[in-house]
Amino acid sequence: MVSKRIEKALEGNSAIRAMFEEGKEMAREFGAEHVYDFSLGNPATPAPAALNNAIRALLDESDAKEGGSLALHGYMSNSGHEDVRAAVAENLNRRFGTSFDFHNIIMTVGAAGGLNVIFKTILNPGDEVIVFAPFFGEYCQYAANFDARIVAVRPDEETFEPDLADFAAKLSERTKVVLVNTPNNPTGVIYKPQTMERIARILEEKQREIGREIYLVSDEPYRELVYDGSREDFLTKYYKNTIVGYSFSKSLSLPGERIGYVAVPGEAADAENLIRGIEISNRTLGFVNAPSLIQKAVARCLDERTDVGFYDGNRRLLYEGLTRLGFDCVKPEGAFYLWVKSPVSDEGAFVDEAKKYHILMVKGSAFAWPGYVRLAYCVSRETINHSMEAFAKLAAVYGLKAD
Repeated sequence: MVSKRIEKALEGNSAIRAMFEEGKEMAREFGAEHVYDFSLGNPATPAPAALNNAIRALLDESDAKEGGSLALHGYMSNSGHEDVRAAVAENLNRRFGTSFDFHNIIMTVGAAGGLNVIFKTILNPGDEVIVFAPFFGEYCQYAANFDARIVAVRPDEETFEPDLADFAAKLSERTKVVLVNTPNNPTGVIYKPQTMERIARILEEKQREIGREIYLVSDEPYRELVYDGSREDFLTKYYKNTIVGYSFSKSLSLPGERIGYVAVPGEAADAENLIRGIEISNRTLGFVNAPSLIQKAVARCLDERTDVGFYDGNRRLLYEGLTRLGFDCVKPEGAFYLWVKSPVSDEGAFVDEAKKYHILMVKGSAFAWPGYVRLAYCVSRETINHSMEAFAKLAAVYGLKAD
């Protein structure tokens, strides 16, 4: 018999993954070209050529050295290869004016692995993790892994930035972590600098009130996927007790390689123990260390990017197409998701209706904000173009008026 914790996890298993599996079944039944699957944030652009070239070069170089293959594929410190961490630190310093060295960087098994090692290091049973709705539903499982509790802050539904009055009201003596995700999954909204400044001020006031630190954890898998002249941001400049978790899954189209890092600024409270604790957590959670070969490869490609212009084209095509059909959409500023208001209060019924036209979307309730659906537009351009006829039929069901 499975544990009580896993029983609960099974009840709340990912709606995104369930929809993805359903999409595969529909593709087998109707043909992939007749199924419009917007369920999963799986990049549609290939990894930059430089990444594959780096892997080949690393293998060739290791073969040419005595003992090179053993070194390339062997164990290293739990925090990762020192030269890789130094390269990441230098890249962040150059781009964002930070002052990291290799010691501040811990290589992790993606952003999910990074969040889990951060949470294991920081959280005690009964602690609270504040998140800003709508949010990636797996955060609930990550907190539950360590017997902590998620507390959701409502958004301003005009902008889908956080309602900061609600945020201030929900901070408590049990708050240990505030988790931020910008650009946001699922809305594509980028939190404005003034929003982050106000969040920082509220946190500083609360720290003084309760007499201990609260950590801001920034989950940044979409940092480089920004549009319309928006600039990449790095949140340590707003609040000194910030810990950054990053993934190369989206910026280099490497979701299956599971590679990322955690950055802990030296000025964060108890920084040395945080760093040591994250290193230990990396090991004791069973990761041991991030995969060796891909660590070395990404270190050679830190300034490479996936084709952000491709996602921008998809963003415009889908947003403009759906708004013309009468759907109410939040225009994405980053990431690769479109947040669409359901034309009926029960967004589950809307999702089920869309399936009749072979359109797969994810319910907003999976992101703790019902009444909306998420569409991942990291798909082929053909999928978006071919889906418009199906969306037009879906719009007609609800009497939406096309422009």
